Amino acid sequence: MRRSLARLRLSALPIVQCALGAALAWFVAHDIIGHALPFFAPTAAVVSIGISFGARLKRSVELVVGVAVGIGIGDLFISRAGTGVWQIALVVAVAMALAVFLDGGSIITMQAAGSAVLVATLMPPSAGGSLSRMIDALVGGLVGVVMVAAIPLHPVRRARDHAAQVLAVLGDGLSRCADGLLEQDPDKIRAALAAARATQPQIDSLRSTLEGGREISRISPLYWNSRARLERIRATADPLDNAVRNARVLLRRSLTLVNDDEILDPRLIDEVDGLARAVRVVRAMMLADPGEQPDRAEAARALRTVAKGARPELVAGAGLSAHVVFAQLRSIVVDLMQVCGMQRISAIALLPPTVPNPYVRPQD
Repeated sequence: MRRSLARLRLSALPIVQCALGAALAWFVAHDIIGHALPFFAPTAAVVSIGISFGARLKRSVELVVGVAVGIGIGDLFISRAGTGVWQIALVVAVAMALAVFLDGGSIITMQAAGSAVLVATLMPPSAGGSLSRMIDALVGGLVGVVMVAAIPLHPVRRARDHAAQVLAVLGDGLSRCADGLLEQDPDKIRAALAAARATQPQIDSLRSTLEGGREISRISPLYWNSRARLERIRATADPLDNAVRNARVLLRRSLTLVNDDEILDPRLIDEVDGLARAVRVVRAMMLADPGEQPDRAEAARALRTVAKGARPELVAGAGLSAHVVFAQLRSIVVDLMQVCGMQRISAIALLPPTVPNPYVRPQD
């Protein structure tokens, strides 16, 4: 029930946008333009807005093109060949093939097929019918764009929340991993690994949200000033994804390490636990309001502390799994430093070297 309510809260504004957009599109097409049954106007408005937060402008264009292709092919074939089993099959095949040739997106293809079926079965062609239906689709698409611009979702807050959710899972997973290594409890590590593997939909949602936020920051004057903040969050998507992937490897090797009773330096467990605490600081930075630089500096300091402790002597004489855990921990630190805005080469330079420098003479 809590998850259902959370989904409803996240989708509340898009639902309002779709409802108002459908009504406005019908009003414009029916009452202002004068079309008797502007079916495609509210349909186009709803699909162009959608429940998701992805690339809505592209979806609106695909929808209008798909409807136009479907209506045009449907009217062309049905007006000459009539309605029947083979005619419907041929209309759908030709409409989808043309849509794939033009773009290849799923929306344009499905809308072309659906529009062709409607024309071939429920809406036989009439004089001027094709033009009026294409106008309805165009009205609906434009109304959808207007609704997104007039009643926009916050382009930054939603992306920030998605990133914070991923970081919360990452921090909790590393903390469970440290406990599992300390207590030699594979169940804790296994649970952390399952949670980390389940984050991919959240990362995909983050990327989709960033695309949608980028569009809103372009078309809505209310959020023009959020572009810089959005681009900073956008730059964190790849390193955050890499951090989670590296954490999955770390958790798998930690599970192997415990199952094989491999010897492990307790200081490496402390490093994993320290990284978990640093992730929580990075999450707090992600949720901070714009301009709160102390939070970013604090996150960088927490990660530097972990980086300084990730020294090669922690795995001296250890087995393969311990070396993998050590290597992945260092990789996660680099990824999270990039999330904090640091360049990758600078983040790597903060890590202690794993091999001696041949150009430095050892001290007596």
